[in-house]
Amino acid sequence: MSQEEAVLTLRGLVKTFPGVKALDGVDFTLRRGEIHALLGENGAGKSTLIKVMTGVYTRDGGDITLDGDAIFPANTGDAQDLGISTVYQEVNLLPNLSVAQNLYLGREPKRFGLIDWRRMNREARELLLEYKLDLDVSAPLTDYSVAIQQLIAIARGVSMSAKVLILDEPTASLDADEVRSLFEIMRSLKAQGIGIVFVTHFLDQVYAVCDRITVLRNGALVGEYKTATLTQNKLVSHMLGKDLEKAVHQKRVDNEDHAGETLLKLDQFGGDDLQPLDLSVRAGQVVGLAGLLGSGRTELCKLVFGVDSASTGTMTLRQQSTRFKHTRQAVMAGLGLCPEDRKRDGIFGPMSIRENMIMVLQNKRGWWRYIPRSKQRELAEHYVQALNIATSDIEKPINQLSGGNQQKVILARWLASEPQLLLLDEPTRGIDVGAHAEIIQLIRKLCDQGLGLLVASSELDELVDFADKVVVLRDRRKVAEVAGNDISQQTIMQAIAGQ
Repeated sequence: MSQEEAVLTLRGLVKTFPGVKALDGVDFTLRRGEIHALLGENGAGKSTLIKVMTGVYTRDGGDITLDGDAIFPANTGDAQDLGISTVYQEVNLLPNLSVAQNLYLGREPKRFGLIDWRRMNREARELLLEYKLDLDVSAPLTDYSVAIQQLIAIARGVSMSAKVLILDEPTASLDADEVRSLFEIMRSLKAQGIGIVFVTHFLDQVYAVCDRITVLRNGALVGEYKTATLTQNKLVSHMLGKDLEKAVHQKRVDNEDHAGETLLKLDQFGGDDLQPLDLSVRAGQVVGLAGLLGSGRTELCKLVFGVDSASTGTMTLRQQSTRFKHTRQAVMAGLGLCPEDRKRDGIFGPMSIRENMIMVLQNKRGWWRYIPRSKQRELAEHYVQALNIATSDIEKPINQLSGGNQQKVILARWLASEPQLLLLDEPTRGIDVGAHAEIIQLIRKLCDQGLGLLVASSELDELVDFADKVVVLRDRRKVAEVAGNDISQQTIMQAIAGQ
């Protein structure tokens, strides 16, 4: 069977949402018996493309062919019937059912009109033995690890439709041995002629198992490449839209010697999703976190703020060793976190601008020391003016504001609580150019006022512009730290690419 024979072809795919063109004429070709990586940063269009492939979204333009025939999947069931199955990072099986029931859900073998349990369990066990899994298939799915659940989901998908298998971040929760086992299965399926679409943020895994790479950026196709002929430097350049060799070195002044006291010091600090690392932030200093999506930037912010639990190392705040069990402890200790996904984790949509702004301050004071409405309005009006928030009324629901103005309200919420250390995770993502410039200016101003700032950003020019020090992460571990005159897009991208 020729590997060059296309099994799934997408041409000129267009998908539009209100105000956003999520896919803009994207082409994609999956060949039989190949593992094809689909890569891109946040907002690149990967998830939208997969949802169009699998019938979750209806395309607004373009063509999809499977084995040369035009297809129009209306839902995931249609896609599975045609031969396209998807396994997600969060296993989409039913934990309360047995392994065998999950494998044959909706297509159970029957005898005299009733489910033939003995046959189903026997066939389920035989099926999983092909994946080197010797399990009690009558046990609940929850009895088994995430890695085994992933393989069970793959076995179900392949047994239902053995043409195209889409693996969306399947290794995100697996350890190194589990990843190797998964790759063995993927290579076995490849040898059977199945086309596999592999979505991941781990570049080393791409080069370990993939034949080809397709890169998307901002909803458009950047290109398709043979893995063997594409260097990691070039791949990172394609994903970020910046030429590594032509990146301009920016002259900087090293602020390390002029910053104030050390606010935060991490020593071999890590967790389940982050390898142990060292890091420090001083008063009046901006420390940038650089790396591709999934590199560990967000995981580090969550560990420091107590959203997730650290499992190793020490964290020192102003000379005192500490580790937060929950986020309120972080707030009371003078930390603030502007999350990456402001709509899901940052704003309280139906609540007013005023209510969103005073929430942290009220929490610090305690609900028994209620902030008078007049004081709330005074604070809100102050920050609307200070941060140039475009609104006619502070009582307007925050979800009626633009993304940039929502971000300013979240910043105002933390500034009102008078923090000493702010963690900003992608503070300028998804906002217009004007608001972007204002937030960058605000970051500089806060630094001048003596706050410590830990800023995670995928915009390298931002980090070069305002960071005094940049910590580079790759595959959830620290790989470099650059400061002063060494900070440039070139040095950061080289570290991301593994040089």
